[in-house]
Amino acid sequence: MRFLLRTLLFFSALSWSTFASASSKTDEEGFNVSEYIMHHIQDAHEWHLWGEGHDATSIYLPIILIDNGVKVFSSSHFYHGKEVHLNNEHCFMGTGPAEGYALVHEKIYALEGGQLNIHDGHVTNAMPWDLSVTKNVLSLFIGVGILLLVLMSTARYYRKNGAVSPKGIAKFIEPLILFVRDEVAIPNIHGGKHVKYLGFLTTVFFFILVNNLLGMIPVFPGGANLTGNITITMFLAVCTLLITVFSGNKNYWKHIFATPGVPWLLLPIMIPIEIVGIFTKPFALMIRLFANITAGHIIVLALISIIFINKSEAWGALSVPMALFISVLEILVAFLQAYLFSMLSALFIGAAVEEDHH
Repeated sequence: MRFLLRTLLFFSALSWSTFASASSKTDEEGFNVSEYIMHHIQDAHEWHLWGEGHDATSIYLPIILIDNGVKVFSSSHFYHGKEVHLNNEHCFMGTGPAEGYALVHEKIYALEGGQLNIHDGHVTNAMPWDLSVTKNVLSLFIGVGILLLVLMSTARYYRKNGAVSPKGIAKFIEPLILFVRDEVAIPNIHGGKHVKYLGFLTTVFFFILVNNLLGMIPVFPGGANLTGNITITMFLAVCTLLITVFSGNKNYWKHIFATPGVPWLLLPIMIPIEIVGIFTKPFALMIRLFANITAGHIIVLALISIIFINKSEAWGALSVPMALFISVLEILVAFLQAYLFSMLSALFIGAAVEEDHH
């Protein structure tokens, strides 16, 4: 317990230090809460470590553009380029290999005659195909690397020692794998069919859990909002959707296109409802994970920002303990969201492979 408290206090202090760089802004410019919160939860072409502006220390990630050929260069050519403000649009004009492009709110635009055109508050320049390695992409690689390292180490331990009492990292991994099997897969996918889908459910559970926990660490290699990115949650939900649809048996499709007990006159109404239901279930999975993880980050950042809104360190006596409390809840949420996603996926798959008992 003491170790946990020390760890959480350490993370809170690091989160505070991240916002402390904001205090260097001039009084005229002020502290923009929404700007700083969005800066920390959105994707980026750099991994900010510490500092502010041109003096910041960051890991600059590779930019890969497809625009009349493939162009590869470092994102430092944007962040250390010319910083300009156009109609409240904060952007960086590229230098060197990035000349001819501008970075506006982490979106890359091609300049037209060296100009960035803004109409009704929106940039109208063309956008090249952006295949860059962003902060979330790098976080994805890190999370997958950790996942492979941990699970392969556990598998190697059992290959070497057989069915013995677990030691080392296996002590933590085996109970989680058994939990997914006994509490997620078996209760929802009956008839021994859970074995076929256990690999997917286990992978989804550990992927979400590892990246949820990484997102709570405010320093590299943590701090990215990967599972709070809707494209990631959408991909996971689509995987569940495809497995459910392609695993559906005759009984599953019968309940959709010829629902038992429903008069045939009502089928034209019921069939569209059932078809929509196929897509709304994974859609709910996508939104639930995205909203819960993003909301947790926003709450912690908003609480810490109270110090700088009021321009007084004394407010830290209130905001830091509150942020620490939310951080404790976020640890629970990290496990809970991994469980809910895998459990609901198992529930949908189980309904698709359920045999007719009538």
